[in-house]
Amino acid sequence: MKRSAHRLHLRATAVLVSLAFAAQLAWAVTPFTVRDIRIEGLQRVEPGTVFASLPVHIGDTYNDDKGAAAIRALFALGLFSDVRLETSGDVLVVVVQERPTIAAVDFAGNKEFSNEILQGVLRDAGVTSGRAYDRALADRAEQEIKRQYINRSLYGAEVQTTVTPTERNQVRLTFNIIEGRPARIKDISIVGNHAFDEGTLKDLFNLDTGGWLAWYTKSDQYSRSKLNADLEALRSYYLNRGYLDFKIDSTQVAISPDKQSISITVNVTEGQRFVVSGVSIDGNLLGRDDEFKSLITIKPGEAYNAEQVANTTKAITDQLGNYGYAFAKVEAVPDVDRANNRVAIELRVDPERRAYVRRINIAGNNRTRDEVIRREFRQYESSWYDADKIKLSRDRVDRLGYFTELSITTAEVPGAPDEVDLNVEVKEKPTGNISLGAGYSSAEKLSFTFGLSQDNVFGSGNRLDLQLNTGKFNRTVVVSATDPYFTNNGVSRTVEVYYKTQKPYQDQGGNYTLVTMGAGLKFGVPVTELDTVYLGMNIERTRIKPGTNIPASYLDYANRFGYSSSAFPFTLGWSRDSRDSALAPNSGRYQRLMGELGLFGDARYAKANYQYQQYVPLSKAYTLAFNGEAGWGKGLGGRPFPVFKNFYSGGLGSVRGYDQGTLGPRDVTGAFIGGTRKFTLNTELLTPFPGAGNDRTLRLFAFVDAGALYGDGEKISGSALRYSTGIGLSWISPLGPLRFAWAVPLRKRPGDRIQRLQFQIGTSF
Repeated sequence: MKRSAHRLHLRATAVLVSLAFAAQLAWAVTPFTVRDIRIEGLQRVEPGTVFASLPVHIGDTYNDDKGAAAIRALFALGLFSDVRLETSGDVLVVVVQERPTIAAVDFAGNKEFSNEILQGVLRDAGVTSGRAYDRALADRAEQEIKRQYINRSLYGAEVQTTVTPTERNQVRLTFNIIEGRPARIKDISIVGNHAFDEGTLKDLFNLDTGGWLAWYTKSDQYSRSKLNADLEALRSYYLNRGYLDFKIDSTQVAISPDKQSISITVNVTEGQRFVVSGVSIDGNLLGRDDEFKSLITIKPGEAYNAEQVANTTKAITDQLGNYGYAFAKVEAVPDVDRANNRVAIELRVDPERRAYVRRINIAGNNRTRDEVIRREFRQYESSWYDADKIKLSRDRVDRLGYFTELSITTAEVPGAPDEVDLNVEVKEKPTGNISLGAGYSSAEKLSFTFGLSQDNVFGSGNRLDLQLNTGKFNRTVVVSATDPYFTNNGVSRTVEVYYKTQKPYQDQGGNYTLVTMGAGLKFGVPVTELDTVYLGMNIERTRIKPGTNIPASYLDYANRFGYSSSAFPFTLGWSRDSRDSALAPNSGRYQRLMGELGLFGDARYAKANYQYQQYVPLSKAYTLAFNGEAGWGKGLGGRPFPVFKNFYSGGLGSVRGYDQGTLGPRDVTGAFIGGTRKFTLNTELLTPFPGAGNDRTLRLFAFVDAGALYGDGEKISGSALRYSTGIGLSWISPLGPLRFAWAVPLRKRPGDRIQRLQFQIGTSF
């Protein structure tokens, strides 16, 4: 039986060899000189593409080797599914069969990603209309789409490709997507930790097993980039506490068979805790030894802290950069004594060479003029390289708000070792916008806003604004134009025209209003990089429309000075802002002092308002915030302070828990008329919302408020003070900043109007 099988195998082998030999004899041709080349089978590919790839030309001698090379070259183009060479006398005939081209790419079933995003992903992978189609290309496209869904924790996503032939040898690709449900993190484990408990270390992670707010934070959806960030936070935590040899040995991410849950295990080796035994600094310190030593924050006797080491080397490098040493190198070299768990750190400083900035090159600003960017620079051409001025310049350009991307890089100048060029790359964004919105507050009820603005008119850096606000008690129309560089040294000019109608918040059911029309001219003079002084003058006319139930104080003022009052107030102000964010600050300070002085016209008065805010980061999660405000007003020339210029207090923005605008004096009708002196103090402790991780756009806060409002001539006393405490929610919502507060008044007097629940869209603090 075995011999029979062996003979059968030999016969089959002989047959195959004979067929191959016969085929070789059939394919072999006698070499000849090519008189012409003819191409058959082309539909969309240009003949020139084929001729340019052929290694055989008219007049060449054709043989089998050149034929084989021609077939390989044509297949390498990726445009043909079949290629044959035939001869007709001394004419070489190239017969090809084109691959179909992609006419269009469609998607079905996708919700997580838009069609535009998926088309961009496939375009980067080489799958787009006009490209030759083959099955390998479709497979690559499917894998790329799946990869995008895996990044969103949709591990069960399935992709199937439907190929539909169309006319002219084209196909339409339709990717049918079944997204499935995202996989959730079931468990996170840290193995090998001894110095710190697992709960403390897991609190460092933004990834978690989810909570009741996971639908908003998506913190229980795994992504490799998020895990890498968490592992870096874990590494920094140990290195900042003396564990110099800490390392992450491995990370295992296991997904369940149904692809719906994920388990993460992190294996670590802590090592021993090291204490700094000493710090030394060596190298060329430019004769400023004491200055550079004062920058060292590493403290002997304390645990090794990698963050302190990095901050120290950066501070020394930046300081050398301030003196023009653009290529300075500072290296922290540890000398580890493992026997005693101690480490000595040597800082090696090499300033290298001092450099000038030869030229500042700007690219990417297709619309914005060069001068708009250059005038924000504090680093000048042909001046010493200064790292602080370059950073300040970058921040100032970034604060313009005209660009989505901004980078400044340093390039050496060939042949000039003491010169560098600064290359500024920007990517512009649309600076004109139309905004429509609606807001609701417990005081104003429903209000609508409309805004039309252009921040960078014709690329000049000038700003135009039209703002319209409607509310039950306050309505405003403002048109303004600002030139931020009215003068070459940065003095700004703002021209505005406005129309406002106002009522006290408790209007007693009346329909009286205060109507103010005016125009103003204001200049902003930069004093320092953080300080600006404002000077201006307004022309105003205020009319008291009596209506029903007008407060007696308004009626008395109108009877004495008329229902219409003109004023020409001068404005003087100052502001300083060092907060890290205007919407969700964590650190920094904000101060504003604004004053009005009316010396001419019917209304003669002086008015000032000062606001102070301070944000103190207590930890990564907690921030302590203070807000204080004081207002003062006085009539001039023997006239009382105009009642329509009064301050109001109570409610959001002052003392929460009391109805809006109801603190302070009342007239004989019982109407709340405001006052001429105001004092408010707010203290808040802010923390991320439970389950929201470290998201600072959604925060809880506990607060204590205090404030008082006094009338003209009223004695200042503690009896007018009101206090409250409570909790609240702050959310940077799509409609704008939202503040929600539940307050408990701590000091109530007869007649006080209490409103425990208050909220508003469109305000902060």
